[in-house]
Amino acid sequence: MNDSGYTMKAGLIDQSNDQRVSRLYDRSLRQAKMVPNLFKAMANAPEVLEVYMDAYQAFSQFSGFSIQEQQIIFLVISYENGCDYCLAAHSIAADFSAKLEPAITDAIREDKRIPEKKYQVLAEFTRELLWTRGRPSEEKVDEFLAAGYMEKQILDLVLAISLKTLSNYTNHLFKTPIDSVFKVREFKLVKFAARVFQHFSSKK
Repeated sequence: MNDSGYTMKAGLIDQSNDQRVSRLYDRSLRQAKMVPNLFKAMANAPEVLEVYMDAYQAFSQFSGFSIQEQQIIFLVISYENGCDYCLAAHSIAADFSAKLEPAITDAIREDKRIPEKKYQVLAEFTRELLWTRGRPSEEKVDEFLAAGYMEKQILDLVLAISLKTLSNYTNHLFKTPIDSVFKVREFKLVKFAARVFQHFSSKK
């Protein structure tokens, strides 16, 4: 993670008298058996945490993407946004919940091609939608649809980008410490600055 930029003076919230925060922490404990540091950062604005948790649940349940595809999407967005925290967290989810082949996860983390064609198309289209700010080319849309995805899922990708923007940017602002359970998959985004420079240089 690039440690430059403003760091929020508010700290992580372990416990809160705010009923909204307590309710959301209880929900996290029921679902994940933990309250991750990301949530403790977001709890400084409980509405952010609530929107994030609701959006994550909606995407997981209704997007039509498999659990493997969901983690690919989250990993791609987190890589492009330069979020070490989310890369570590979603790598663990990919390993243990989605049972993704390590070669797929590592390809995303190392900015290489994914060996499985459909997943590669998904990763490319996610990047296209992110970098064009919602203005994908017809060619990329055609490739996405030809791979077996639905047009409706373009909007689901917008939802994924939105919820990952909430988490990625929160982590940037708080320099959120990576939870010990995710540490084994920590990854430093040394290539991120070069990718940003390359992207904006190409727009000149």
